[in-house]
Amino acid sequence: MVVLNKIYTRTGDKGDTALGNGNRVAKDDLRVEAYGTVDETNASVGMARLHATGQMDVALMRISNDLFDLGADLCRPDLDGDAQAEYPPLRMVDAQVERLESEIDAMNAALQPLRSFVLPGGSALAAHLHLCRTVSRRAERLAVALARQGDVNPAAVKSLNRVSDWFFVASRAANDNAAGDVLWVPGANR
Repeated sequence: MVVLNKIYTRTGDKGDTALGNGNRVAKDDLRVEAYGTVDETNASVGMARLHATGQMDVALMRISNDLFDLGADLCRPDLDGDAQAEYPPLRMVDAQVERLESEIDAMNAALQPLRSFVLPGGSALAAHLHLCRTVSRRAERLAVALARQGDVNPAAVKSLNRVSDWFFVASRAANDNAAGDVLWVPGANR
């Protein structure tokens, strides 16, 4: 259980922050950039939820919670030390990725195949989901760069890849099952 009685601590006033294992790093460290961008993705999910109802809202809430799990995973290096940790670190698992794949397949089954690229837009919800997609893709690029340095849970990178796909397919579903998609017309304004 997390208890936050005081929000400011002044411990980061000189430009560093604590990771989940207690190590301190610069606030512009690649790991902090990666989990910070996951947090930014989650904030964009909150904006999308303002326009979502029913099962879409339920799914977005589930994804929001998983994104918080993902941030917790990325802020905790030292995968090899997980077994010795005082508290078991929260790590993404393949079942979370598989659930996203199942939801993508279910949404995609109701959509017509794409014959052009989709531009961000259509409904307000779809536009917000496209923003979620692009921010999560940036988080994925940062996590991939971090993984090249080592010490990143592979399921964390997979989940970022899959959640951005989920946002894309969900944006099409939010556009009246793709009937309201805004399609790219190459060279239309030449």
